[in-house]
Amino acid sequence: MVVLDVTIVNVALPSMRSSLGLSANGQQWVINAYTLTFAGFLLLGGRAADLFGRRRVFLSGLAVFTLFSLLGGLAQNGASLIAARAVQGIGGAILAPATLSLITTTFTDPAARRKALGAWSATAASGAATGVLVGGILTDLLDWRWVLFVNVPIGAVLIAASAFVLSESRAEQRPRLDIAGAVTVTGGLALLVYGIVSTDTRAWTSAATILTLLSATVLLGAFIVIESRVAHPLAPLAVFRRRSVSAANGIAVTIGAALFGMYFFLSLYLQQVNGYGPLKAGAAFLPAGLSTMVGALTGTRLMSHLGVRRQLVLGPVIAAVGLIWLSQVSAGDGYLGHVFGPLVLSGIGIGLSFVPMTVAATADVPVHQAGLASGLINTTRQIGGAVGLATMATVAAGASSAASGDDRAFLISAGALVVGALLALALPGKPKPERHITSGEEIAEPIVVVEA
Repeated sequence: MVVLDVTIVNVALPSMRSSLGLSANGQQWVINAYTLTFAGFLLLGGRAADLFGRRRVFLSGLAVFTLFSLLGGLAQNGASLIAARAVQGIGGAILAPATLSLITTTFTDPAARRKALGAWSATAASGAATGVLVGGILTDLLDWRWVLFVNVPIGAVLIAASAFVLSESRAEQRPRLDIAGAVTVTGGLALLVYGIVSTDTRAWTSAATILTLLSATVLLGAFIVIESRVAHPLAPLAVFRRRSVSAANGIAVTIGAALFGMYFFLSLYLQQVNGYGPLKAGAAFLPAGLSTMVGALTGTRLMSHLGVRRQLVLGPVIAAVGLIWLSQVSAGDGYLGHVFGPLVLSGIGIGLSFVPMTVAATADVPVHQAGLASGLINTTRQIGGAVGLATMATVAAGASSAASGDDRAFLISAGALVVGALLALALPGKPKPERHITSGEEIAEPIVVVEA
Protein backbone atom coordinates (compact mmCIF):
# COMPACT_ATOMS: atom_id res chain seq x y z
CA MET A 1 0.00 0.00 0.00
CA VAL A 2 2.83 2.41 0.82
CA VAL A 3 4.88 1.65 -2.30
CA LEU A 4 1.77 1.62 -4.47
CA ASP A 5 0.97 5.20 -3.46
CA VAL A 6 4.18 6.48 -5.03
CA THR A 7 2.79 5.66 -8.50
CA ILE A 8 -0.98 5.18 -8.14
CA VAL A 9 -1.65 8.87 -8.79
CA ASN A 10 0.43 9.01 -12.01
CA VAL A 11 -2.36 8.08 -14.41
CA ALA A 12 -4.91 10.05 -12.35
CA LEU A 13 -3.01 13.36 -12.66
CA PRO A 14 -4.86 14.63 -15.76
CA SER A 15 -8.22 13.99 -14.06
CA MET A 16 -7.01 15.67 -10.84
CA ARG A 17 -5.84 18.67 -12.83
CA SER A 18 -9.20 19.22 -14.55
CA SER A 19 -11.23 18.52 -11.39
CA LEU A 20 -9.28 20.76 -9.01
CA GLY A 21 -7.85 23.32 -11.43
CA LEU A 22 -4.26 22.29 -10.74
CA SER A 23 -1.44 24.03 -12.56
CA ALA A 24 1.24 21.95 -14.28
CA ASN A 25 3.50 22.65 -11.30
CA GLY A 26 0.76 21.73 -8.84
CA GLN A 27 0.16 18.50 -10.71
CA GLN A 28 3.81 17.53 -10.23
CA TRP A 29 3.62 18.39 -6.52
CA VAL A 30 0.87 15.86 -5.94
CA ILE A 31 3.68 13.33 -6.43
CA ASN A 32 6.49 15.44 -5.00
CA ALA A 33 4.73 16.20 -1.69
CA TYR A 34 4.48 12.49 -0.91
CA THR A 35 8.03 11.74 -2.05
CA LEU A 36 9.46 14.68 -0.09
CA THR A 37 8.04 13.77 3.33
CA PHE A 38 8.36 10.04 2.76
CA ALA A 39 12.09 10.29 2.08
CA GLY A 40 12.68 12.93 4.76
CA PHE A 41 11.11 11.01 7.67
CA LEU A 42 12.09 7.41 6.83
CA LEU A 43 15.24 7.33 8.95
CA LEU A 44 13.41 8.80 11.94
CA GLY A 45 10.55 6.35 11.45
CA GLY A 46 12.93 3.39 11.42
CA ARG A 47 14.66 4.45 14.62
CA ALA A 48 11.35 5.17 16.35
CA ALA A 49 10.29 1.56 15.70
CA ASP A 50 13.34 0.30 17.61
CA LEU A 51 12.89 2.67 20.54
CA PHE A 52 9.13 2.89 21.07
CA GLY A 53 7.95 -0.53 19.94
CA ARG A 54 7.64 -1.87 16.41
CA ARG A 55 3.97 -2.84 16.69
CA ARG A 56 3.03 0.51 18.25
CA VAL A 57 4.88 2.51 15.59
CA PHE A 58 3.47 0.29 12.82
CA LEU A 59 -0.09 0.97 14.01
CA SER A 60 0.56 4.70 14.42
CA GLY A 61 1.96 5.01 10.90
CA LEU A 62 -0.88 2.94 9.47
CA ALA A 63 -3.49 5.14 11.18
CA VAL A 64 -1.92 8.38 9.88
CA PHE A 65 -1.54 6.95 6.38
CA THR A 66 -5.16 5.75 6.27
CA LEU A 67 -6.68 8.94 7.70
CA PHE A 68 -4.89 11.27 5.29
CA SER A 69 -5.68 9.01 2.34
CA LEU A 70 -9.32 9.69 3.22
CA LEU A 71 -8.75 13.43 3.57
CA GLY A 72 -6.84 13.54 0.28
CA GLY A 73 -9.73 11.85 -1.51
CA LEU A 74 -12.13 14.43 -0.03
CA ALA A 75 -9.96 17.41 -1.09
CA GLN A 76 -11.81 20.27 -2.79
CA ASN A 77 -8.78 22.15 -4.07
CA GLY A 78 -5.19 21.54 -5.05
CA ALA A 79 -3.67 22.93 -1.85
CA SER A 80 -5.62 20.58 0.43
CA LEU A 81 -4.81 17.59 -1.79
CA ILE A 82 -1.08 18.38 -1.76
CA ALA A 83 -1.14 18.93 2.03
CA ALA A 84 -2.90 15.59 2.57
CA ARG A 85 -0.36 13.84 0.36
CA ALA A 86 2.48 15.38 2.40
CA VAL A 87 1.11 14.04 5.72
CA GLN A 88 0.30 10.74 4.04
CA GLY A 89 4.00 10.55 3.16
CA ILE A 90 4.91 11.02 6.84
CA GLY A 91 2.59 8.13 7.73
CA GLY A 92 4.26 6.02 5.06
CA ALA A 93 7.71 6.92 6.40
CA ILE A 94 6.68 5.71 9.86
CA LEU A 95 5.00 2.59 8.49
CA ALA A 96 7.44 1.31 5.85
CA PRO A 97 10.55 0.67 8.00
CA ALA A 98 8.36 -0.77 10.78
CA THR A 99 7.10 -3.48 8.40
CA LEU A 100 10.61 -4.63 7.51
CA SER A 101 11.78 -4.30 11.10
CA LEU A 102 8.91 -6.52 12.31
CA ILE A 103 9.88 -9.19 9.78
CA THR A 104 13.61 -9.16 10.54
CA THR A 105 13.02 -9.43 14.29
CA THR A 106 10.12 -11.92 14.18
CA PHE A 107 11.64 -14.49 11.81
CA THR A 108 14.81 -15.55 13.60
CA ASP A 109 15.35 -18.82 11.74
CA PRO A 110 17.51 -18.04 8.64
CA ALA A 111 15.45 -20.11 6.18
CA ALA A 112 12.13 -18.72 7.42
CA ARG A 113 13.60 -15.24 7.41
CA ARG A 114 14.64 -15.53 3.76
CA LYS A 115 11.13 -16.66 2.80
CA ALA A 116 9.57 -13.78 4.72
CA LEU A 117 11.96 -11.28 3.15
CA GLY A 118 11.14 -12.77 -0.25
CA ALA A 119 7.43 -12.20 0.28
CA TRP A 120 8.07 -8.67 1.56
CA SER A 121 10.39 -7.89 -1.36
CA ALA A 122 7.98 -9.29 -3.95
CA THR A 123 5.21 -7.10 -2.58
CA ALA A 124 7.37 -3.99 -2.41
CA ALA A 125 9.01 -4.55 -5.81
CA SER A 126 5.69 -5.03 -7.61
CA GLY A 127 4.00 -2.12 -5.83
CA ALA A 128 5.06 0.51 -8.37
CA ALA A 129 3.58 -1.35 -11.35
CA THR A 130 0.50 -2.34 -9.35
CA GLY A 131 -0.02 1.33 -8.47
CA VAL A 132 -0.14 2.38 -12.12
CA LEU A 133 -2.55 -0.46 -12.98
CA VAL A 134 -4.87 0.14 -10.02
CA GLY A 135 -4.75 3.90 -10.58
CA GLY A 136 -5.82 3.46 -14.20
CA ILE A 137 -8.68 1.12 -13.32
CA LEU A 138 -10.02 3.31 -10.50
CA THR A 139 -9.69 6.57 -12.44
CA ASP A 140 -11.32 5.22 -15.60
CA LEU A 141 -14.15 3.21 -14.02
CA LEU A 142 -14.87 5.30 -10.91
CA ASP A 143 -13.17 8.62 -10.19
CA TRP A 144 -9.65 9.92 -9.44
CA ARG A 145 -10.61 10.24 -5.74
CA TRP A 146 -10.67 6.46 -5.47
CA VAL A 147 -6.91 6.22 -5.96
CA LEU A 148 -6.80 7.59 -2.39
CA PHE A 149 -10.07 6.18 -1.00
CA VAL A 150 -8.90 2.63 -1.81
CA ASN A 151 -6.42 2.82 1.09
CA VAL A 152 -9.17 3.40 3.67
CA PRO A 153 -10.83 -0.06 3.79
CA ILE A 154 -7.42 -1.76 3.43
CA GLY A 155 -6.00 0.32 6.28
CA ALA A 156 -9.02 -0.36 8.51
CA VAL A 157 -8.71 -4.14 8.00
CA LEU A 158 -4.96 -4.04 8.66
CA ILE A 159 -5.39 -2.03 11.87
CA ALA A 160 -7.95 -4.53 13.16
CA ALA A 161 -5.86 -7.56 12.15
CA SER A 162 -2.64 -6.13 13.61
CA ALA A 163 -4.17 -6.00 17.07
CA PHE A 164 -4.41 -9.80 17.03
CA VAL A 165 -1.54 -10.88 14.78
CA LEU A 166 1.40 -8.70 15.76
CA SER A 167 3.30 -8.90 19.03
CA GLU A 168 5.21 -5.99 20.50
CA SER A 169 9.00 -5.81 20.34
CA ARG A 170 11.56 -3.09 20.92
CA ALA A 171 15.22 -2.69 21.71
CA GLU A 172 16.06 -3.94 25.23
CA GLN A 173 17.74 -0.65 26.05
CA ARG A 174 15.67 2.47 25.40
CA PRO A 175 18.00 5.46 25.26
CA ARG A 176 16.68 8.96 24.72
CA LEU A 177 15.84 9.82 21.15
CA ASP A 178 18.56 11.82 19.44
CA ILE A 179 16.47 14.96 18.82
CA ALA A 180 19.29 17.01 17.28
CA GLY A 181 20.16 14.18 14.91
CA ALA A 182 16.49 13.66 14.02
CA VAL A 183 15.95 17.35 13.21
CA THR A 184 19.10 17.74 11.11
CA VAL A 185 18.74 14.52 9.09
CA THR A 186 15.00 15.00 8.48
CA GLY A 187 15.46 18.64 7.52
CA GLY A 188 18.53 17.87 5.40
CA LEU A 189 16.87 15.03 3.48
CA ALA A 190 13.66 17.03 2.98
CA LEU A 191 15.60 20.04 1.64
CA LEU A 192 17.71 17.78 -0.58
CA VAL A 193 14.65 16.17 -2.15
CA TYR A 194 12.86 19.54 -2.38
CA GLY A 195 15.81 21.16 -4.12
CA ILE A 196 16.04 18.33 -6.62
CA VAL A 197 12.36 17.90 -7.46
CA SER A 198 11.94 21.69 -7.83
CA THR A 199 14.28 21.66 -10.80
CA ASP A 200 11.25 20.82 -12.96
CA THR A 201 10.35 24.52 -12.77
CA ARG A 202 13.73 26.22 -12.19
CA ALA A 203 17.26 25.70 -13.37
CA TRP A 204 19.87 23.73 -11.44
CA THR A 205 22.03 26.87 -11.48
CA SER A 206 19.30 29.18 -10.13
CA ALA A 207 19.92 30.94 -6.80
CA ALA A 208 16.94 29.19 -5.18
CA THR A 209 18.15 25.72 -6.19
CA ILE A 210 21.73 26.36 -5.12
CA LEU A 211 20.65 27.84 -1.76
CA THR A 212 18.29 24.93 -1.06
CA LEU A 213 20.90 22.29 -1.89
CA LEU A 214 23.56 24.18 0.07
CA SER A 215 21.26 24.30 3.12
CA ALA A 216 20.66 20.56 2.76
CA THR A 217 24.41 19.94 2.65
CA VAL A 218 24.96 22.01 5.79
CA LEU A 219 22.22 20.18 7.72
CA LEU A 220 23.43 16.74 6.63
CA GLY A 221 27.00 17.72 7.52
CA ALA A 222 25.78 18.82 10.95
CA PHE A 223 23.99 15.48 11.30
CA ILE A 224 27.25 13.58 10.70
CA VAL A 225 29.05 15.69 13.30
CA ILE A 226 26.25 15.18 15.84
CA GLU A 227 26.14 11.42 15.27
CA SER A 228 29.88 11.15 15.88
CA ARG A 229 29.59 12.86 19.29
CA VAL A 230 26.29 11.97 21.00
CA ALA A 231 26.06 9.04 23.37
CA HIS A 232 23.02 7.46 21.67
CA PRO A 233 22.99 8.53 18.01
CA LEU A 234 19.96 8.21 15.77
CA ALA A 235 22.13 6.52 13.13
CA PRO A 236 25.42 5.22 14.57
CA LEU A 237 28.07 5.90 11.95
CA ALA A 238 29.60 2.52 12.70
CA VAL A 239 26.73 0.90 10.79
CA PHE A 240 28.23 2.24 7.56
CA ARG A 241 31.50 0.45 8.28
CA ARG A 242 29.70 -2.79 7.47
CA ARG A 243 30.55 -3.32 3.82
CA SER A 244 27.30 -5.15 3.07
CA VAL A 245 25.19 -2.30 4.51
CA SER A 246 27.04 0.43 2.59
CA ALA A 247 27.03 -1.48 -0.71
CA ALA A 248 23.36 -2.49 -0.40
CA ASN A 249 22.29 1.10 0.24
CA GLY A 250 24.33 2.27 -2.75
CA ILE A 251 22.57 -0.32 -4.90
CA ALA A 252 19.21 0.83 -3.51
CA VAL A 253 19.94 4.35 -4.80
CA THR A 254 20.44 3.02 -8.34
CA ILE A 255 17.36 0.77 -8.25
CA GLY A 256 15.23 3.64 -6.93
CA ALA A 257 16.42 5.89 -9.76
CA ALA A 258 15.66 3.23 -12.38
CA LEU A 259 12.21 2.40 -10.98
CA PHE A 260 11.04 6.01 -10.65
CA GLY A 261 12.36 6.87 -14.10
CA MET A 262 10.90 3.85 -15.89
CA TYR A 263 7.37 4.15 -14.50
CA PHE A 264 7.13 7.94 -14.74
CA PHE A 265 8.42 8.29 -18.30
CA LEU A 266 6.75 5.18 -19.68
CA SER A 267 3.43 6.47 -18.28
CA LEU A 268 4.02 9.78 -20.08
CA TYR A 269 5.03 8.00 -23.30
CA LEU A 270 1.94 5.79 -23.35
CA GLN A 271 -0.51 8.60 -22.56
CA GLN A 272 1.00 11.72 -24.10
CA VAL A 273 2.81 10.22 -27.11
CA ASN A 274 0.70 7.16 -27.99
CA GLY A 275 -2.64 8.51 -26.71
CA TYR A 276 -3.50 5.76 -24.22
CA GLY A 277 -6.33 6.37 -21.76
CA PRO A 278 -5.83 5.84 -17.99
CA LEU A 279 -7.21 2.29 -17.99
CA LYS A 280 -5.24 1.17 -21.04
CA ALA A 281 -2.05 2.78 -19.72
CA GLY A 282 -2.50 1.10 -16.34
CA ALA A 283 -3.11 -2.29 -17.94
CA ALA A 284 0.04 -1.85 -20.01
CA PHE A 285 2.11 -2.01 -16.81
CA LEU A 286 0.64 -5.35 -15.69
CA PRO A 287 3.49 -7.43 -17.23
CA ALA A 288 6.01 -5.33 -15.27
CA GLY A 289 4.25 -5.98 -11.98
CA LEU A 290 3.80 -9.70 -12.57
CA SER A 291 7.37 -10.24 -13.79
CA THR A 292 8.75 -8.25 -10.84
CA MET A 293 6.83 -10.45 -8.42
CA VAL A 294 7.99 -13.61 -10.22
CA GLY A 295 11.57 -12.34 -10.13
CA ALA A 296 11.40 -11.58 -6.41
CA LEU A 297 9.85 -14.94 -5.50
CA THR A 298 12.28 -16.81 -7.75
CA GLY A 299 15.14 -14.76 -6.34
CA THR A 300 14.49 -16.09 -2.85
CA ARG A 301 15.32 -19.64 -3.98
CA LEU A 302 17.96 -18.65 -6.52
CA MET A 303 19.92 -16.74 -3.87
CA SER A 304 20.87 -19.97 -2.08
CA HIS A 305 22.62 -21.11 -5.29
CA LEU A 306 24.05 -17.88 -6.66
CA GLY A 307 24.66 -15.99 -3.43
CA VAL A 308 23.82 -12.38 -2.73
CA ARG A 309 26.70 -10.80 -4.63
CA ARG A 310 26.27 -12.71 -7.91
CA GLN A 311 22.51 -12.20 -7.89
CA LEU A 312 22.95 -8.46 -7.31
CA VAL A 313 25.11 -8.33 -10.40
CA LEU A 314 22.77 -10.47 -12.51
CA GLY A 315 19.49 -8.74 -11.59
CA PRO A 316 20.45 -5.13 -12.43
CA VAL A 317 22.17 -6.22 -15.66
CA ILE A 318 19.00 -8.01 -16.86
CA ALA A 319 16.89 -4.96 -15.98
CA ALA A 320 19.38 -2.64 -17.73
CA VAL A 321 19.10 -4.69 -20.94
CA GLY A 322 15.33 -4.27 -20.80
CA LEU A 323 15.62 -0.49 -20.38
CA ILE A 324 18.16 -0.16 -23.21
CA TRP A 325 15.69 -2.04 -25.40
CA LEU A 326 12.89 0.28 -24.22
CA SER A 327 14.99 3.34 -25.14
CA GLN A 328 14.58 2.40 -28.82
CA VAL A 329 10.83 3.05 -28.73
CA SER A 330 9.38 5.72 -31.03
CA ALA A 331 6.04 7.48 -31.37
CA GLY A 332 3.37 5.11 -32.67
CA ASP A 333 5.30 1.90 -31.99
CA GLY A 334 3.17 -1.11 -31.13
CA TYR A 335 2.96 -2.32 -27.54
CA LEU A 336 3.68 -6.02 -28.07
CA GLY A 337 6.68 -5.47 -30.32
CA HIS A 338 8.36 -2.59 -28.47
CA VAL A 339 7.10 -2.31 -24.86
CA PHE A 340 5.99 -5.73 -23.60
CA GLY A 341 9.38 -7.47 -23.86
CA PRO A 342 11.38 -4.66 -22.22
CA LEU A 343 8.88 -4.47 -19.35
CA VAL A 344 9.14 -8.21 -18.66
CA LEU A 345 12.96 -8.14 -18.73
CA SER A 346 13.16 -5.06 -16.51
CA GLY A 347 10.62 -6.47 -14.07
CA ILE A 348 12.40 -9.80 -13.70
CA GLY A 349 15.77 -8.09 -13.20
CA ILE A 350 14.50 -5.67 -10.56
CA GLY A 351 12.59 -8.46 -8.82
CA LEU A 352 15.73 -10.60 -8.65
CA SER A 353 17.56 -7.65 -7.07
CA PHE A 354 15.14 -6.78 -4.29
CA VAL A 355 15.56 -9.84 -2.06
CA PRO A 356 19.39 -9.96 -1.97
CA MET A 357 19.53 -6.17 -1.62
CA THR A 358 17.28 -6.35 1.45
CA VAL A 359 19.23 -9.30 2.88
CA ALA A 360 22.57 -7.52 2.42
CA ALA A 361 21.19 -4.34 4.03
CA THR A 362 19.91 -6.09 7.16
CA ALA A 363 21.96 -9.30 7.56
CA ASP A 364 24.99 -7.85 9.32
CA VAL A 365 23.07 -5.58 11.70
CA PRO A 366 22.35 -6.24 15.41
CA VAL A 367 18.69 -6.82 16.21
CA HIS A 368 18.40 -3.59 18.23
CA GLN A 369 19.26 -1.68 15.04
CA ALA A 370 16.81 -3.54 12.78
CA GLY A 371 14.57 -0.48 12.41
CA LEU A 372 17.56 1.70 11.59
CA ALA A 373 18.71 -0.67 8.85
CA SER A 374 15.15 -0.86 7.48
CA GLY A 375 14.84 2.92 7.48
CA LEU A 376 18.19 3.29 5.73
CA ILE A 377 17.40 0.95 2.84
CA ASN A 378 14.01 2.58 2.28
CA THR A 379 15.52 6.08 2.54
CA THR A 380 18.29 5.47 0.03
CA ARG A 381 15.85 3.97 -2.47
CA GLN A 382 13.57 7.00 -2.20
CA ILE A 383 16.46 9.46 -2.40
CA GLY A 384 17.75 7.61 -5.45
CA GLY A 385 14.31 7.82 -7.03
CA ALA A 386 14.00 11.57 -6.38
CA VAL A 387 17.52 12.37 -7.61
CA GLY A 388 17.20 10.08 -10.62
CA LEU A 389 13.78 11.37 -11.66
CA ALA A 390 14.85 15.03 -11.39
CA THR A 391 17.99 14.34 -13.42
CA MET A 392 16.04 12.48 -16.10
CA ALA A 393 13.40 15.21 -16.25
CA THR A 394 16.10 17.83 -16.81
CA VAL A 395 17.72 15.79 -19.59
CA ALA A 396 14.37 14.91 -21.18
CA ALA A 397 13.30 18.57 -21.19
CA GLY A 398 16.17 19.39 -23.54
CA ALA A 399 15.12 16.79 -26.12
CA SER A 400 13.61 17.72 -29.48
CA SER A 401 10.43 15.71 -28.84
CA ALA A 402 8.60 13.98 -26.00
CA ALA A 403 9.46 10.55 -27.40
CA SER A 404 13.19 11.28 -27.66
CA GLY A 405 13.14 12.75 -24.14
CA ASP A 406 11.61 9.53 -22.83
CA ASP A 407 14.28 7.53 -24.66
CA ARG A 408 17.02 9.52 -22.93
CA ALA A 409 15.40 8.87 -19.55
CA PHE A 410 15.31 5.11 -20.18
CA LEU A 411 19.02 5.13 -21.07
CA ILE A 412 19.86 7.00 -17.85
CA SER A 413 17.82 4.43 -15.89
CA ALA A 414 19.79 1.63 -17.56
CA GLY A 415 23.06 3.37 -16.72
CA ALA A 416 22.03 3.64 -13.06
CA LEU A 417 21.42 -0.12 -12.94
CA VAL A 418 24.84 -0.85 -14.44
CA VAL A 419 26.36 1.25 -11.64
CA GLY A 420 24.35 -0.83 -9.16
CA ALA A 421 25.75 -4.05 -10.63
CA LEU A 422 29.28 -2.69 -10.23
CA LEU A 423 28.57 -1.73 -6.61
CA ALA A 424 27.48 -5.31 -5.95
CA LEU A 425 31.04 -6.44 -6.60
CA ALA A 426 32.03 -4.66 -3.37
CA LEU A 427 29.84 -6.99 -1.29
CA PRO A 428 31.70 -9.47 0.91
CA GLY A 429 32.07 -12.86 -0.70
CA LYS A 430 33.01 -15.03 2.26
CA PRO A 431 30.27 -17.46 3.34
CA LYS A 432 28.59 -16.67 6.62
CA PRO A 433 27.37 -19.43 8.94
CA GLU A 434 23.66 -19.77 9.52
CA ARG A 435 22.29 -20.44 12.96
CA HIS A 436 18.97 -20.18 14.72
CA ILE A 437 18.62 -17.25 17.06
CA THR A 438 16.48 -17.74 20.11
CA SER A 439 13.85 -15.16 20.95
CA GLY A 440 15.24 -12.14 22.74
CA GLU A 441 18.89 -12.99 21.98
CA GLU A 442 21.09 -10.11 20.84
CA ILE A 443 22.36 -10.64 17.32
CA ALA A 444 25.98 -9.55 17.10
CA GLU A 445 26.79 -11.41 13.88
CA PRO A 446 25.04 -12.13 10.56
CA ILE A 447 22.23 -14.66 10.67
CA VAL A 448 21.69 -15.06 6.95
CA VAL A 449 24.01 -16.04 4.15
CA VAL A 450 25.74 -13.06 2.61
CA GLU A 451 27.40 -15.17 -0.09
CA ALA A 452 26.67 -18.81 -0.68
